[in-house]
Amino acid sequence: MQLSPETLQLVADFFKVLSESSRLQIMCALKAGPKNVSEIIEATGLGQANVSKHLKILAQAGVVTRQQQGVCVYYQIANAFVFDLCELVCNSLSVQVQRQSEKIAGLEAFRQPSV
Repeated sequence: MQLSPETLQLVADFFKVLSESSRLQIMCALKAGPKNVSEIIEATGLGQANVSKHLKILAQAGVVTRQQQGVCVYYQIANAFVFDLCELVCNSLSVQVQRQSEKIAGLEAFRQPSV
């Protein structure tokens, strides 16, 4: 299956949205359910301007949706598949770190003085 350059650019742009740690923090805060900006700030420790900027990017990419409730706007994850994607990445990184740890442990044997 051959994807067009335009299609691949759309995929790349989506991954760019997920490539910022503040946006991942916001997504993690929203995993438990909808939150308003104040609740997201409290959950993440990020500043208001920073949260607003990243929410706008996440909303434009379709990762989050926004819903007006009275004077508050609540944000929620638009499609939970992003957490499946994050879990795949985390599992892969975990295996990678484990392999590196095993290699380092093997090197440590050479550093130990012989008895």
